[in-house]
Amino acid sequence: MTRSIEEALYHMPTVAKLATNEWAKSFAESIVKQSRRRGWRPSAKQQALMQRMVSELFTRRDDGGALIE
Repeated sequence: MTRSIEEALYHMPTVAKLATNEWAKSFAESIVKQSRRRGWRPSAKQQALMQRMVSELFTRRDDGGALIE
């Protein structure tokens, strides 16, 4: 896995914990579970969404706003 994927996976449990809607929480939890499978790699769409969610995690945490609206 590339570094950006590994970083996104590292933050997915936090994304799930702080998500403000059920879809975002479910997606993050699903990614965490899938990542435990040997040889699993996210699709391009999943990877882009993971990176966006992690980016929003840090952006929103800095300004006190909600995560993934």
